[in-house]
Amino acid sequence: MSNPSVSKRVLTASLVGSAIEWFDFFLYGTVAALVFNQLYFPTGDESLSTMLAFASFALSFFVRPFGGIIFSHIGDKVGRKKTLVATLALMGGATVLMGLLPTYQAIGIAAPILMVMLRIIQGLGIGGEWGGSMLLAVEYAPPEKRGFFGSVPQMGIPIGLLLATLALTAMTMLPEEDFMAWGWRVPFISSAFLVIFGLWIRKGIDETPDFKKNKEEGTVVKVPLFETFKTHKKEVLIAVGAKFAETAPFYIMSTFVVYYATTQLSLSTTQVLNAVTIAMVVTIFLIPLMGALSDKIGRKKIYIGSTVLMMLYAFPYFWILEQDTFLSVVVATVIGLGIVWAPITAVLGTMFSEIFKSNVRYTGITLGYQIGAALAGGTAPLIATYLLTQFDQSYRAIAIYMILTGVVSLIAISFVNTYSNQMTDSNNN
Repeated sequence: MSNPSVSKRVLTASLVGSAIEWFDFFLYGTVAALVFNQLYFPTGDESLSTMLAFASFALSFFVRPFGGIIFSHIGDKVGRKKTLVATLALMGGATVLMGLLPTYQAIGIAAPILMVMLRIIQGLGIGGEWGGSMLLAVEYAPPEKRGFFGSVPQMGIPIGLLLATLALTAMTMLPEEDFMAWGWRVPFISSAFLVIFGLWIRKGIDETPDFKKNKEEGTVVKVPLFETFKTHKKEVLIAVGAKFAETAPFYIMSTFVVYYATTQLSLSTTQVLNAVTIAMVVTIFLIPLMGALSDKIGRKKIYIGSTVLMMLYAFPYFWILEQDTFLSVVVATVIGLGIVWAPITAVLGTMFSEIFKSNVRYTGITLGYQIGAALAGGTAPLIATYLLTQFDQSYRAIAIYMILTGVVSLIAISFVNTYSNQMTDSNNN
């Protein structure tokens, strides 16, 4: 793609949509630890209520593969572009409705049931969005800049988390009663404006060159899911395993830490959210740099090196947190998310895209990404909370769990002996 204006428009559409989707998604995760455990899942036991709230957070991760199957089928068969509007509208609508939902005290058991239903809808939307945003960038990219282009939609993850954290940080400055009564709802309802902007920015983006060529050459398959399992089973399993080291530590350091630092340490919610905010700023700048570096030295080298670093950092992360100061939580989070995690996520999407043929690429990368996220991402805060309660409030078991997710990913990536680049010929079918 040689046209700079087209490049800019495609990358903007990919990044903006991704950021909005993740804003909606992370908003729930953060509020689950602060509000939903009290207003929608009250049990009288703080740990149990928090586990139920995190369970609802985890639920959408198990829905995400189904959303991925639905929308990736459309993406591989009808077109990448068709999915992008639908997923954004689905996700945004559910988020706004969450902000309007009455509490358990107002409508009883219907409140948590409706909240879970809306969370499921969120999961369906994000399940299809990630693959569409990634392929919009990667399939338009010049071969020599594919790593950089593929890192741009990954920037939507920290940008979305940053926006969600900033919004909630502002709201937590309200008196506690006001925040619990209505303040937490403001970011959810306000997300409607972001969704409208996202839909507008995506208007006019054409189909990707790879999908166009598939249509012209008649290589679009009838049922992409069946074709993926028939021809790319190994690649799907590799992607599932490779996702572990990227997703579990992320949710522990960005979501679970809010609960841990405010209950096991003496830090305030605002302090923890500020630490995550600072880390996300660092991450946003580092991701594209790591993506560009992968174009020079390779995706696999960066992925393996960063995964090993994440494993080595698991215990030091908690050692630094245990110093129980605002500076310590900032340092721990900036190192973990801003420096160690950023290179892993920067190369992940491009790396997945390069091992699948273009006629099943949407389905392949989505299955790997979303199944991996379901197994290791959404469950991470829940597992961490459980381990904390089972091991006498000790972080050691959580650190070991983080290390084990890295082991799974290193084993998975080891099965790619010689890195297979299915995008050397952009339509290698």
